[in-house]
Amino acid sequence: MQNAGIAALGLDWRYVAFDVRPEELAAALAGARAMRFVGLNLTVPHKLLAHNLVDALDPSGRDWGAVNTIRFEAQVGPGHWQPLARLDEIPDDAPVRSHGFNTDADAITRSLAEDLGIVARGARVVLLGAGGAGRTAALKIASEGVAELYLVNRTAAKAEVVRREINERYPGVRVAVGHPASGGVDLLLNATSLGLRPGDALPLDETELPLSRVAAVYDMIYRPAETPLLAKARAAGCRTANGLGMLLHQGARALELWSGRPAPLETMRRALRDHVYGPSPRTASGPASGDTR
Repeated sequence: MQNAGIAALGLDWRYVAFDVRPEELAAALAGARAMRFVGLNLTVPHKLLAHNLVDALDPSGRDWGAVNTIRFEAQVGPGHWQPLARLDEIPDDAPVRSHGFNTDADAITRSLAEDLGIVARGARVVLLGAGGAGRTAALKIASEGVAELYLVNRTAAKAEVVRREINERYPGVRVAVGHPASGGVDLLLNATSLGLRPGDALPLDETELPLSRVAAVYDMIYRPAETPLLAKARAAGCRTANGLGMLLHQGARALELWSGRPAPLETMRRALRDHVYGPSPRTASGPASGDTR
């Protein structure tokens, strides 16, 4: 996805993946800064750790308490920092800093609107999972003015921590731990990892919340394309979507932060779909979308 976007923008860059142990994250960030990387993406478990390791925090990183995108910047004047990608030359003695952003939160609500036609404001939402992804989703949905938010987690105490945080930051939101006792639900959002592996149990207890009471189900998992939860929800007549749209939009926003240019969204979408699910018929006979030859 990123390399396809980079090629479409005509940038002389390459996006590569590295395995980094959590205890070596600080050293990895320092090495990337020393080598003048344009930026980085981080995945679990590094998002929470990086929050305390970057030199500067964007409001998005501060608001959601996690960093998934880093942009490296050079100081070009007193108090003035410029992204490395936008500098023709970086003076050897110029200070360089890491600037942390969170592009996950906005990607969640953008994907919900695009893939399910759901806007959080005024909705009744049940969120499964209170880990890193669940917490970010809960805070973002609360910030959008959701009418009612129900937090369901295997360990209720963990969901209670998120509930208290929402009460402090967004006191106008009705938030509770556990399933709604009655009534319909506009959105069921799965932020757990249940469904990644064959044989996983459903993340939803249907004795507590039958799918017949749910209008739409969003599963952050995107591989497999249809988890058992989504399959069961579709059979029950719910609108369904997986997390591919969230992955797309968080990545596109990261590319925009690094390059300062609009992301070629449809090019990135095609490359992502082809990579995750295999080439579609229209691209199977030609070069891959990310081919830069």
